[in-house]
Amino acid sequence: MADVALLKDDKRVALWGWGREGHAAYAWIRQRQPNKPLHVFATAPEIESLRDLNDPNVAGYVVDDVTDFGGYDFVIKSPGITPYQPIVRAAQDKGTHFVGGTYLWAQEAADDDGVLRHTVCVTGTKGKSTSSALLAHLLRALGHKTLLAGNIGLPLLDEACTSDVEYRVIELSSYQTGDLGLSGAKPEVAVVVNVYPEHLDWHGSEAQYVEDKLKLVTVAKPLTAVLNCKDERLVSLRLPDSDIVYYGDDEGWHLNGDDLYRATEFIMHTQHLPLPGRHNRGNLCAVLTAIEALGLDARAAAPSAATFMPLPNRLQTMGVANGITYVNDSISTTPHATLAGLSCFESSDVALIVGGHDRGLDWHDFAATLSSLPNIPRKIITMGQNRPKIHALLQPLAEQGLFALEEATTLEDAVHAAQSTFVDADGTQSRVILLSPGAPSYGMYRDYVERGKHFASIAGFDPEKIAAIQGLGVA
Repeated sequence: MADVALLKDDKRVALWGWGREGHAAYAWIRQRQPNKPLHVFATAPEIESLRDLNDPNVAGYVVDDVTDFGGYDFVIKSPGITPYQPIVRAAQDKGTHFVGGTYLWAQEAADDDGVLRHTVCVTGTKGKSTSSALLAHLLRALGHKTLLAGNIGLPLLDEACTSDVEYRVIELSSYQTGDLGLSGAKPEVAVVVNVYPEHLDWHGSEAQYVEDKLKLVTVAKPLTAVLNCKDERLVSLRLPDSDIVYYGDDEGWHLNGDDLYRATEFIMHTQHLPLPGRHNRGNLCAVLTAIEALGLDARAAAPSAATFMPLPNRLQTMGVANGITYVNDSISTTPHATLAGLSCFESSDVALIVGGHDRGLDWHDFAATLSSLPNIPRKIITMGQNRPKIHALLQPLAEQGLFALEEATTLEDAVHAAQSTFVDADGTQSRVILLSPGAPSYGMYRDYVERGKHFASIAGFDPEKIAAIQGLGVA
């Protein structure tokens, strides 16, 4: 499938977005078509930076001035740009194809029969990054040269993704799963760890989000689909073109308490693993099922989970200062994720920081669940655009004395409010300040990584050190 249509001389091509993905797409095209005319649509400062390319075949346009993309055969857009907007639909009606780096990479990487062999694509609302990194780690522990790339932090069009490897682990967001389906390529194995409401502002509705997320298995038609048997949406799927293997049930890889089993066979205890939260240890079952689907020895791989390096911004313990443990869960962008984070600290005294960009998610279940938690936070601090909404929902519970409740306008104020929680606190419980916002960072920060770095800096830790992702690329 190496004949990528947009590389043909007669195809008019534009790039929409000039961030990391846009730069990677430009470099990918130039390696294959050094002189192909390209138009780049981006912000005014980004357009100015195009001069540094010294490329006479590139023209830049401020995207805010664009009224029609209908003059192009292909527009390569960055993943964060939603296709559900009038300017895209109008151009599609004229025959313009909107694709991303996933589409281009898959078309070139697939075999002649369209299969992405020795490739596992991973998605899910929560846990896809940890699952992807853990899978790559275990494949490498088995002695296999493995690529880890995609949404986790390395664009698929990066030159490293063309390296000769034995296995490829590709994390895909809901912005990218449809792109893979459009490409016509099918992964050897696809893993979906869970699906619940997320990114509603990009997709437009919960139904559209679920449909787009599941395109990894419904449209891309992997040879084997690895699905979570605990997720009702996944169990209800009918995938006639794929073999379906479930994890989490008694017949496959599953947890019994904190013990890992393969069917009735005890494998090992999991409490010692560097996988915070039972949900992350559950994702180990997904990873081991995927390894089996590749025809490899998952039992031999399982013990190497003990040497896995946890990813930053995901229930990451940054350190202890003045008797307080600071935990960075900046990647938490749904109320469900925040509840999962809280479940990891049942024996701790917690001050919780929540809130951020409001993209329409419902926090009622979060508020309703708080009162039934084994360990209710001592204090909750709300911040961000959706602060008033969350605060209003939590106020009645705070008035009942379940927890203290404060508002903050900045992350600095939120951290200081959290620190004040423990000024007069006594008892033997460990003290934790947990940043698990349950909302995106837009408006306050460029992304969740920048938010996590700022949290580290406020708490007195090295922001660059805590942000490093181990294992990206080829190893």
